[in-house]
Amino acid sequence: MTPPVGGELRPPRAPRNRSAGRDGEPREVRVPGSNGQASGFGDPAVRRVAVLSVHSSPLAPPGVGDSGGMNVYVRAVARELTRHGVASDLYTRAASPDDPPVVELEPGVRLMHLQAGPLEPVPKQVLPRFLCAFLCSLVRSGERYGPYDVLHSHYWLSGWVARLARERWDAPVVHSFHTLGRVKNATLAEGDRPEPPSRLAGEERVVAMADRLVAPTPTEARELVELYAAAPGKVRIVAPGVDLSRFRPGDREAARAALGVRARYVLAFVGRLQPLKAPDVAVRALAVLARACPDLDVELLVAGGVSGDGGHDAPHLARMAWGEGVGDRVRFLPPQPHDQLATLFRAADLVLVPSHSESYGLVALEAQACGTPVIAARVGGLVHAVGDGTTGLLVDRHDPAAYAAAVAALLGNPRRLAAMEAAAARFAGAHGWDRTAARLLDVYGDLAGTTTPELEALEWTS
Repeated sequence: MTPPVGGELRPPRAPRNRSAGRDGEPREVRVPGSNGQASGFGDPAVRRVAVLSVHSSPLAPPGVGDSGGMNVYVRAVARELTRHGVASDLYTRAASPDDPPVVELEPGVRLMHLQAGPLEPVPKQVLPRFLCAFLCSLVRSGERYGPYDVLHSHYWLSGWVARLARERWDAPVVHSFHTLGRVKNATLAEGDRPEPPSRLAGEERVVAMADRLVAPTPTEARELVELYAAAPGKVRIVAPGVDLSRFRPGDREAARAALGVRARYVLAFVGRLQPLKAPDVAVRALAVLARACPDLDVELLVAGGVSGDGGHDAPHLARMAWGEGVGDRVRFLPPQPHDQLATLFRAADLVLVPSHSESYGLVALEAQACGTPVIAARVGGLVHAVGDGTTGLLVDRHDPAAYAAAVAALLGNPRRLAAMEAAAARFAGAHGWDRTAARLLDVYGDLAGTTTPELEALEWTS
């Protein structure tokens, strides 16, 4: 049954005030992290978090199907929270008969597979009809493994479940959208399908219900307020992070040898092969560059898997490349395991992110952490993830010629490129997941430690 998206919602319960000091203010403790700032999280306000990721398992490899930066985010944050004594149960839909009910990913982090619909992959466009079943399974699991201090839902489908689970569990809800339907519809690629009205209405209900909305950038914070009428006082800006133990500068020649690269210059595109991510723009940009600079020895590596209807899959892009005369300069790689992705970034001189919309753009941050500048579209969160002129370049149009010109400008200026490499590594090096987790602890603790969240002003800086 498709869940209703209309009707009235019950007013949220007042957050529980369990961590306030004698003066009514949250206790402050020092939280280890890259920013070294104090956190509003106090003892023991939040110790157990239920994390909802209905449509995509945190174990699914990013870069194929519906898996992407959200999967990386959920698992990385859960791992960091354990270092603060906070345990997380990650709830997702079982998509195979082989999915065990409970998997301990590491001490303090469990993955819970809930049966809802067929035990096989289901397109997220079809998932709404199984949300009621997921909710029932979640409530039963919560009776066994709960209670929880906070529910943190990811993507609007999980938010729909969270708004009903909160009534049973009496726990505040923090929600992260990761993508917004209205933003995607305003920036559709040619041939891409708009998000349906049911999603837009569902997002509105989640916005109205959540006790806190987590936005990765000031851009999305404004979009929540302006496009969805979110109360500014319950929006919090928490930037995603990067695994700095994995993504760091390294030996470029060794990375190229590992990938079998022989070209003098290497460009890379990493992401799902779908119109939204615009891999076609990367391929056509290489073609424009090759025509303008025929003697330039450059290769494009495209790493990712098909998503959606397959209109931008590797065979389609390969035919495009041969038609553009650069078929021998484009190499397609399968989605790279996250622990091997750094090798690809280190091998590249530049990473192209020509997406039509991005809530943040985790690929851009991971590439920069490896010391690789990024040429990205001037859209959404990429405006905050890439320093225009310092850690890379932002391009105003989805015009392959504009990307080719940006690539030529940097490859033709080795001194500027080297300066960008150093700046990119410094910038990303200040964005570890420890910082993200510390900010989220502030959000969780704020819910447990205050009863007047709507009176707080929204900060517009990340």
